[in-house]
Amino acid sequence: MARLNLLLLAIAVACALSAVTANHQARKLFIELDREQGRMRQLEVEWGQLQLEQSTWAGHARIEKIARERLQMKSPDPKQTLTLETIIPPKSAQGVAGTQEAKVGAGAKGGKP
Repeated sequence: MARLNLLLLAIAVACALSAVTANHQARKLFIELDREQGRMRQLEVEWGQLQLEQSTWAGHARIEKIARERLQMKSPDPKQTLTLETIIPPKSAQGVAGTQEAKVGAGAKGGKP
């Protein structure tokens, strides 16, 4: 009977130690998770700042200023510019003309020997 009690006591102590170890490990992992989440928030803030900085560097006014100052560029004289315009016929007129031409072309080819 004494051996059985001693065995049960040893099992109870082992279970208690494993519960304490598991609890300690869970706390360590929670602390590490909290630290990494803080780092994630910090990186998100930095990402937002970098996006803002990029939009500032790529601004049209800044690019135009650099082009004028460093590259000595300027807008062309209106006399030197050429504007091209394209005229596109309406689709309904184009479709009707295409079918009439096809009928005329087929009749002309088939009518001659």
